[in-house]
Amino acid sequence: MAEATAHDSGQPHSAHEAPATTAHAEVHQEHPIRLYLIVWGWLFILSACSYYVDYAGFEGYLRWTLILIFMVLKAGLIVAVFMHMAFERPALSYAILLPPVAVLVFVALMVFEADYTALMRLNFFGAGG
Repeated sequence: MAEATAHDSGQPHSAHEAPATTAHAEVHQEHPIRLYLIVWGWLFILSACSYYVDYAGFEGYLRWTLILIFMVLKAGLIVAVFMHMAFERPALSYAILLPPVAVLVFVALMVFEADYTALMRLNFFGAGG
């Protein structure tokens, strides 16, 4: 009989230890309802904080920074728990999450380069065209 292994906790288990539990864990994962309720509570709190930013009358960069922080936190919770990214293997998570992060890094680099590029165009082509 061949030995079956599972890597659910990082340690390989032999088929003789708990074959029914291992097979069940690979087929179907169940998460406690308490986890979803906690995440729902955090989403409610973060949404309330986001609305409070408008209600309190914050202006300028502080307003947009706070709104973006709350938005990213809510999106992270939704992707991690409701889209099951926290329960996937790390390689799959990295394959899905790293490209958007790389795009954001490139956008940030372009924002920092924008003034230099505009200045060089004005110097080369002139202000009047």
